[in-house]
Amino acid sequence: KSCPKNKYKMEKAVDNSVRTFMDMMRVPVLFYRTIGEDIYAYRSTNPLKSLLLKIYLYAGFINFNLLVIGELVFFYKSLQDFETIRLAIAVAPCIGFSLVSDFKQAAMMTGKESLIMLLEDLEDMHPKTQQKQKAYKLLDFEKTMKRVINIFTFLCLAYTTTFSFYPAIKATVKFNFLGYDTFDRNFGFLIWFPFDATSNNLIYWITYWDIAHGAYLAGIAFLCADLLLVVVITQICMHFSYISLCLEEHPCKSDKDRENIEFLVGIIRYHDKCLKLCERVNDIYSISLLLNFLMASMQICFIAFQVTESTVEVIIIYCIFLMTSLVQVFLVCYYGDMLIATSLKVGDAAYNQKWFQCSKSYCSMLKLLILRSQKPASIRPPTLPPISLVTYMKVISMSYQFFALLRTTYSDN
Repeated sequence: KSCPKNKYKMEKAVDNSVRTFMDMMRVPVLFYRTIGEDIYAYRSTNPLKSLLLKIYLYAGFINFNLLVIGELVFFYKSLQDFETIRLAIAVAPCIGFSLVSDFKQAAMMTGKESLIMLLEDLEDMHPKTQQKQKAYKLLDFEKTMKRVINIFTFLCLAYTTTFSFYPAIKATVKFNFLGYDTFDRNFGFLIWFPFDATSNNLIYWITYWDIAHGAYLAGIAFLCADLLLVVVITQICMHFSYISLCLEEHPCKSDKDRENIEFLVGIIRYHDKCLKLCERVNDIYSISLLLNFLMASMQICFIAFQVTESTVEVIIIYCIFLMTSLVQVFLVCYYGDMLIATSLKVGDAAYNQKWFQCSKSYCSMLKLLILRSQKPASIRPPTLPPISLVTYMKVISMSYQFFALLRTTYSDN
């Protein structure tokens, strides 16, 4: 197991049996392209394809934001009368989800240059040989990452698919198989339109598929920003873990002081590079994560209210939405917690060395590394403490408080 020396170097040769960085990026990259967002557009050799994807992306978000405006108008109109306030509560979680999707995509677009630099650095640092990947324990990190990605992707797509297509499936079953005289022209989302969207079949189905595309786009924008975060944090945690392993296994021989110092200089530079990558992640994600956590508290509250006050079929649909929201918040908090834990482990590994056999110069440098590691790498939204599993408990607690207040207010009236 080779550790970094004076300058961090990665082998360029790629074995066919190893996992490349693009293998780990495959899911978010592919899903992003389905809505027109190409993270690696700068590598494209087909400018026409890149242009068409960009047009498709912007057209999709213009359509999506018009639908969000329709939701906001519906929400405002529903608040005017206590008899329809229940509809306002029903549309509120969807508005929160839509706004978070919008801000996540805006964060990706405004931070595109930083994102590209971050991904390029991570790809350059990615272990390129089978031996290196065993030393980094890449497969263990990737295994956990894949499970998380699969679960969250399933829930997110299940939510958007259920809300989008359940009304049409229900109406089709009633009309074609249960003998109902009319086909119910309903939509999965509560949206105000400046025209009668159910006046005839042509207008209804055009509007229906327009809403379905908007829901899919929102779901993918919401999903992929978090999947990208999961891939990036997994990579950074893998590097912190490897630094800890190198520190623990370094023999620290008293008669090889020069080699010891060269080794530690390489480790310090490697550690500093990982910390800088974490700062770049914060630059890209901090604002969108702040909004995400604020909206998540309200979303979970309103969804829970719908689950306790609705019919069985509505409860099933909103339960999927509730699980998606809970898993999304947990996912971010879990990886935030893992980032803190792996970065703190560097200091512990440094202290556990046989440093007492080394020179004063080595010990002084090691002390600086330990001091720096006491301030762990973390995801830090503005005005909030570093994200960890403690943050998840606070979000759930806040959601319950909002839920209890809403239930009390609604029952009193």
